[in-house]
Amino acid sequence: MTYDFDEIIDRKHTNALNTDGFRGYIFHDFEGKKTFPFKDDEFVRMWVADMEFAMCPAIIQAIKDRADKRIIGYSQVFEPEFFQAYNSWCEKMYGWTYPKEEICFSLGIIPALYTLVDLLLGDYDYAIINTPAYGYFQHPIDERHKHAIHNKLKCDAQGNWTIDFDALEKDASNPFAKLLIWCNPQNPTGRVWTEEELRKVAAIVEKHNLWIISDEIHCDLLRQGVKHIPMAKIMPEYKKLITCTSVSKAFNMAGMMFAEIIIRDKGLRDLYIGTTNAYAMNVNPLSIAAHQAAYEHGSEWLDQLKTYLDGNFQFVKDTLDRELPDITFQIPQATYLAWVNMNPYLGDVEDIPDFMANKAGVLLEGGDALFVDNAKGYIRLNLAMPRVIVDKGLQRIVKAVKAHQAE
Repeated sequence: MTYDFDEIIDRKHTNALNTDGFRGYIFHDFEGKKTFPFKDDEFVRMWVADMEFAMCPAIIQAIKDRADKRIIGYSQVFEPEFFQAYNSWCEKMYGWTYPKEEICFSLGIIPALYTLVDLLLGDYDYAIINTPAYGYFQHPIDERHKHAIHNKLKCDAQGNWTIDFDALEKDASNPFAKLLIWCNPQNPTGRVWTEEELRKVAAIVEKHNLWIISDEIHCDLLRQGVKHIPMAKIMPEYKKLITCTSVSKAFNMAGMMFAEIIIRDKGLRDLYIGTTNAYAMNVNPLSIAAHQAAYEHGSEWLDQLKTYLDGNFQFVKDTLDRELPDITFQIPQATYLAWVNMNPYLGDVEDIPDFMANKAGVLLEGGDALFVDNAKGYIRLNLAMPRVIVDKGLQRIVKAVKAHQAE
């Protein structure tokens, strides 16, 4: 079956954060008082990390079939078919599986992160975060009144992001460092860490006896030909590893609120389950059906999606190389998010998301205000949308940047 990723989906009246929540999320304008020279429905939305594509039809059918059972009661993952589907997917995609008894569940990786940060860090302990990082890696630390060490990734002149291992070793040796919040593929840079890099990180973690939470939610959103290696495969015996996965990102069902949290250490696992308690461990029965369907029937849809996204990324690179040649943009190895350094043209602009909203009519995220450190002058563009919309957004961005240069 051929899937149509050029179809434009109308998201009006769906209570979508993408369409209705941008004011509060990007601009902290929760009362709707901020004005723009564009109407809300005139913006090109390239911000929050969900896709403008219709879901895989097999998933939609699975949700309908489950709804046809006519009772949506308290639900948990009891039946073995889900675990079989999950591990079949993991074996096929990454050559790895997870013991059933270690698999816990959450309404998402971020809710789990809030709980785990609270369980793992004492009042004086630190979590290490590679930066730039997704903002919600920092938020649980702040909300729980914990502490963070920002370990800056390095970017060379060609736009390639790498780990500063000397700095990571130094940060891990801090006597108060207790946890590494790891991200692979990395958000927002899109790096897929190599086996050599992963083994170096693992050696540092083990040497300093750190806990490591490995967020791998983007692991299925790879460029064609790229392979993901789970940290669990690199550290097969290390008990202080927590792996977080979900196909919600890859199959565009973030609103289903479902993630697998694999906790090896039984003591921590029991604490996690006890802290979240039986009712919090309940999950949406439609979510269970949807995720199982993705694992069982989603391969072809995902493969076609990846090819379409590859085309979008190449389109963006060709456009930037031609129209804004001082930007060095490398197509990321994963995600549907382009991390673009706008400093060569907008280095004097303090708030680039505000600039783009007012000058270009494009909604996007970027900078240290929305990401964690090491992000000044960068924007993150969501490219998971029909190419005609990507083209429209890029045309507006280029026009606004050139006008700014001419001032």
